[in-house]
Amino acid sequence: MVRTEIREYVEREILPRYAGFDAAHREDHAEMVVCRSLKLAENYDVNEDMVYVIAAYHDTGLAYGRERHHHESRRILMEDAQLRTWFTPQEIAVMGDAVEDHRASSHSAPRTIYGCIVAEADRLIEPRTIIRRTIQFTLANHPQLDKQEGYERMVAHLNEKYNYGGYLRLWIEESENAQQLEVLRQIIAHKDQLIAIYNEIYGELTGA
Repeated sequence: MVRTEIREYVEREILPRYAGFDAAHREDHAEMVVCRSLKLAENYDVNEDMVYVIAAYHDTGLAYGRERHHHESRRILMEDAQLRTWFTPQEIAVMGDAVEDHRASSHSAPRTIYGCIVAEADRLIEPRTIIRRTIQFTLANHPQLDKQEGYERMVAHLNEKYNYGGYLRLWIEESENAQQLEVLRQIIAHKDQLIAIYNEIYGELTGA
């Protein structure tokens, strides 16, 4: 069980930071990664307090932009003096590495099991959720694109990240992500199905 004082601090000072991010990376996303991280951690001999903190801080760097957010998230964690109350310098360094290693576009495996856990927890491979988050991101960050252009951007993103040969890497065999990734790839392969899902979710989000 995660210590009460750590949970209270994170819930008060860290999770609210996500409220200002895009719709795909708000507090519900951080809370989801926390829950999934703790669930995956049950398979390993790890410090649950560390797992919890890593998951909570993993996207805090989005406040400084998406491109370097994993580096900024590490900096935020490493510079948080409150964490020194509960963790040793060595543990904080491990947590910083894990936060930095979580990014999906990384071509190398995380340096520790803690990085593997948060990286896998952050990769919620649920096809409709991924499509919805992609549309949400496009609407928030590329409002100049019309519906068709948004669809084309989504297809490019899905192929680049999730399709065969894409940059996404899964690191934990116990995760259900591998099976769900194959489901998503079959949707990508069937254009009519992908268009139908896109039109449905786009309509829900925009009323168009």
